[in-house]
Amino acid sequence: MGKSDSQGRFSGRVPGKAKKGWKNMDRTDKFLELIEFCRSKKVYIQTHNFPDPDAIASAFGLQALLAHYGVPSMLCYHGKIDKLSTRKMTELFGIDIRPYTGLGEEMRAEDYIICVDSQKSGGNILDLEGNEIACIDHHPTYVEESYRYSDIRIVGSCSTLITEYFRDLEVPMTAEVATALLYGLKMDTAHFTRGVTMLDIEMFQYLFPKIDAEKMTDLEKNTMEFNDLKAYGSAIENIRVYDKVGIAAIPFECPDSLIALVADFILSLEEVEIAVIYSYREKEIKFSVRSEMSSVHAGTLINRVLKDYGNGGGHAEMAGGSINRENIRLLGAYPDDTIRDLFINAVADYINS
Repeated sequence: MGKSDSQGRFSGRVPGKAKKGWKNMDRTDKFLELIEFCRSKKVYIQTHNFPDPDAIASAFGLQALLAHYGVPSMLCYHGKIDKLSTRKMTELFGIDIRPYTGLGEEMRAEDYIICVDSQKSGGNILDLEGNEIACIDHHPTYVEESYRYSDIRIVGSCSTLITEYFRDLEVPMTAEVATALLYGLKMDTAHFTRGVTMLDIEMFQYLFPKIDAEKMTDLEKNTMEFNDLKAYGSAIENIRVYDKVGIAAIPFECPDSLIALVADFILSLEEVEIAVIYSYREKEIKFSVRSEMSSVHAGTLINRVLKDYGNGGGHAEMAGGSINRENIRLLGAYPDDTIRDLFINAVADYINS
């Protein structure tokens, strides 16, 4: 690599050290080639819709990593930042991440997009005008897509993967970046109780000495707003449990992040091993699924249930999906009953297969 100045910023070009052919390069070589490929191009880093702390931390970390090598980038998403903890994070670290409609400039077809914490055709990311050349994600793949650079590995958080690049490339990391990445890692693994791998533990160990402890404490305080209680109350009132499967509808508009939190809450019930929470929204029905049943993969479950109505996918323990407004009519006159039957039958088939 080229040399860094006294502030840790990269000067000079990344050497083409991998002349052995793209297929034979290791991950670090390929990433450095991606950096070269991005030079003199407008680069966007796109998260999934309605980004959560892990998505924003990953994008923020990747932006800092690219900047170290002299490649500027803009962070973008579709939807809105609707969770208190996520808004606090962007404000605390001054993260400039904008909705696609608020970029202040027109994205062109020849501009490059790097997807983080998401994949093309994943059902939770808007297809923007630019060219998706790369993907760094920790979710399973349900629709195969091609990228110039791809790093898709099943770990607890996307922040883990971004942290590994910093470590392996020996790139200096600010306390703000370290704190954001560690917070993203903790939130996506539910404080190391969900989907944790050894790499997540290693990256926690790498990040912890670098964080700003005061800012981390600030992030973890007061993460719920008063209006959030309405969603919890509605789910508690509507929940029905069918042989370890807890299903509840929230009959009003509810943001993605809050639906996921309610699903986690319902899963904490002793009688529930699979939680299915969904919210009726203006343009769709949005789902969040959680599974503690080792024989039922949450991502595969929702993918099977929604394949004729919408889309869905995710991890073994947590997943999401949606049915758009045009397809809601396919659920019939009693959509709640249809949704209930679809999930109960799918779980039964899953267990018996």
